[in-house]
Amino acid sequence: MEPRPHPEDDNEAIREPRLWRDEGWTARVIKNNDDEGWAVEMTRQGDPEPALTGPWTMGRDKKNPKPLDTNAFHTLVKTASEVLRRHEQQLHARLHKSQAVETSAGRVTVTLDIVPDDDDPHALLAATRANGERLASQRVNADFRFTPASALAWVENGCQRIG
Repeated sequence: MEPRPHPEDDNEAIREPRLWRDEGWTARVIKNNDDEGWAVEMTRQGDPEPALTGPWTMGRDKKNPKPLDTNAFHTLVKTASEVLRRHEQQLHARLHKSQAVETSAGRVTVTLDIVPDDDDPHALLAATRANGERLASQRVNADFRFTPASALAWVENGCQRIG
């Protein structure tokens, strides 16, 4: 009898009642520490932590978990993927801000891109005309207060160096 590979060792598909791995995802049914029930955690391959952890259905005996199956696994993959997509969208919205301002020379789009570097956090402030011409770009503090008023003031002051 050949030794069975550890579930995290490779990409081999596993389809067991409490462990299902396929399509770059691993579903693991675990004891729910918060109560007497069960939970399922979905981990994308290569990620250090589960993308989704949620309650899992009890089996008919009301003691053991319902076994994983193809339909449940695909539903879990879809749900976990959506959770990751929402997290990525929220992170993008937090790190990238944009403000269109009207000036005497026309519409200018001012952007602030935050670079969350552990050693040197900062942001890049940039102004671009409607035709795509870059007016200015400069590095600012990561906590730069980016508002419609601050964007307009920076452009109206000729995109002068801040700080």
